[in-house]
Amino acid sequence: MKKAAFIKYGSFSHINESVLAELRKNFPDYDFDVFDLMPDKYSMEVFMSLLFCLREYGDDILTGRKKIMNTYNRTAWFFNKKRHQILSKLAARDYAFTFQTQALFDAGKPGTPHFIYTDHTHLANLQYPGWNRDQLLNRSWIALETATFRRASMVFTMSSNITRSLIRDYDLPAEKVTCVYSGSNVTVSLNEKFDENRFSGKNILFVGVDWLRKGGPVLVEAFRLVRDVFPDATLTIAGCDPAIDMPGCTVLGKLPLSEVKKCYNEASVFCMPTLIEPFGIAFLEAMAHKLPVVATNIGAIPDFVHEGKNGFLVQPNDITQLGNALIRMLDSSRQCREFGEYGSRLFWERYTWEKTGARLARKINGIIAMDLSPERNSTLAGKTV
Repeated sequence: MKKAAFIKYGSFSHINESVLAELRKNFPDYDFDVFDLMPDKYSMEVFMSLLFCLREYGDDILTGRKKIMNTYNRTAWFFNKKRHQILSKLAARDYAFTFQTQALFDAGKPGTPHFIYTDHTHLANLQYPGWNRDQLLNRSWIALETATFRRASMVFTMSSNITRSLIRDYDLPAEKVTCVYSGSNVTVSLNEKFDENRFSGKNILFVGVDWLRKGGPVLVEAFRLVRDVFPDATLTIAGCDPAIDMPGCTVLGKLPLSEVKKCYNEASVFCMPTLIEPFGIAFLEAMAHKLPVVATNIGAIPDFVHEGKNGFLVQPNDITQLGNALIRMLDSSRQCREFGEYGSRLFWERYTWEKTGARLARKINGIIAMDLSPERNSTLAGKTV
C-alpha cells in the first residue's frame, strides 16, 4: 500500500478531522501516517517557545502592541523546531505525497510532492479595515512563511480572498494556488426539514468562541436598537460566555456540537459581525440550517454571504448599520425564508466536505501523476539502478 503523510497542529477548529477523512476516502489505496506537532501543554518545548517569543517580541508585548498568545508560535525558533521534528519523522519512509494544514511551519519533505491547506495568510490581515499594523510579525517570520508557501507543490485555500493574498502578497504563481472551499462541522442532511415558524420568533443567534474579535460587543449595542423596534426580539449567544445582563439576551457558553445544532434550529437569523475572520465556518452551519445571515463585509465572508440574496453585509463596527440590517431581516418572515433557501442551495453546491475533498483529490492526483520534481526523479532513478 502506498504511503502519504498528514501533518497538523492541534484540531484547527475541528477542520483537521474532516480533511483527513476526505483524503482517506479519496485515496483508498493509501495508508496515511498522521503527525500532530502540537506539544504537550506543560512541556519544555512550550517553555522554550515562550522564551524565544519574548526574545523576538518582548518590547511589543510589554507595550501592548502584540499579544503573547498570537506570537509564541510565530518565531524563527518555533518554525525551525517544527521543521526539524517533522523531517525526522518523515525520514523513516518514502511518501507519495505529504499534506499539511495551516502554515505555521514547513512540513514539506524535499523531493516529495507537498500540499498545504489554509484558511489565512499573515499578510491578509492588512486587508481588514482598522487592523493595527503594529501587530505585524517580524520580517524573518514572514520570510519563513513566504518560503513555505513557495516550496509547496500546491497551496489550497478556503476562500478567494486568501487565494488573492497568496498571489499578490507572496508572489505565488496563480497556477500554484487553488480555492477548494470548506465544509461544515455541524451535521445536516440534504433533505432535513426545519420549522418555518422560527422566522416569526425574531431570535438572533451568535455562535463564536472569540467574543471580542467576532464583534460580540457591537452586536449587543445593535441589539438595543433592534429591541426599540421589536421589543419581543431575542439574542442567543453560544460558544462563549460574556458577562451580559440585558432583557432578551441569553448566554449559553460553550456547547457540544449537538447543542449548537439545536440553537440553529431555533433561530430566526444568524449574525456574527466579526472584525477579523480567517474564514467563519459558523456562517456555513447557519446556511446549512437555512438561516438568513447578517455579517460584516470582510475577508472570506462575501464568498458565501451574497448581498440581498441570502443575507446583508455591513461595515465592521457600524452599530447603526448593523441594527438596521437586523431590523430589515426580522421585519419579514418571507424574506428570511427566501434568504435561507438561497443560502442552503449555495451551501450544498459548494460548501460540503465531500465536494472539498473531491477538489483536493483532483489537484493532488494531477500533480502526483506529473511529479516533475527533479530531486524526486533523481532519487527514484537512483533506486532503480
